[in-house]
Amino acid sequence: MKIISYNVNGIRAAMRKGLMDWLKAASPDVFCIQETKAMEDQVEIAEIEAAGYPYHYWYSAQKKGYSGVAIFCKKQPEQVVYGTGIDYMDFEGRNLRVDYDGVSIMSLYLPSGTNLARLDHKLTYMADFQTYVDELRKEVPNLVICGDYNICHEAIDIHDPVRNKNVSGFLPVEREWIGNFIDSGFIDSFRFFNKEPHNYTWWSYRANSRANNKGWRIDYNMVAQPLQEKMKRAVILADAYHSDHCPHLLELSL
Repeated sequence: MKIISYNVNGIRAAMRKGLMDWLKAASPDVFCIQETKAMEDQVEIAEIEAAGYPYHYWYSAQKKGYSGVAIFCKKQPEQVVYGTGIDYMDFEGRNLRVDYDGVSIMSLYLPSGTNLARLDHKLTYMADFQTYVDELRKEVPNLVICGDYNICHEAIDIHDPVRNKNVSGFLPVEREWIGNFIDSGFIDSFRFFNKEPHNYTWWSYRANSRANNKGWRIDYNMVAQPLQEKMKRAVILADAYHSDHCPHLLELSL
């Protein structure tokens, strides 16, 4: 199974930049997207289905043009789960899961901490999400959580760890949380296969950051420990330019 996750920073804008042609060529079995910024009825669904994805599921924020996640599937999942049941998370459309025989795949869009109020919101979300996942894994042990975590884990994951040490996304409390999240029973799939620096998934639009590869690795395909032997490959697809993020791929042998 080939899984690709991508924060598209607006699905309609990404589609205008050729996302569907790219998706058809990449041809994942499951395509998790974050930050759709759209309701399903605002999107050219026919283009998605023509690209080979007759099964597509949307979980949008109540606020129009904001947040939102979706999952496109080649094969129909056994079950689709919308949200977490935690109201403040679900109001913003941040969690969506599809279940197959042998693996369950979640598209996650964890909040950013752009100001003090949103940082408090993010920290609350992180704590509640960990509790939610701890319970979920008792029923769904073969879990893959794909998405934008809005956190760099280690210094190797950010282009300038010294200057960014007090910036949300690389704060000690955030880094500690994602470390504990991994230690709770997950594998950072990209780092499992690749220990090299200068591999990022997001770049600021400012100061020519992407051309200079001054980026952050804030997007992950986190794989629950029971699936470790099934992991075959994990790659950052930095040549895709439909967003300020880039896609990242995980292949499992199921």
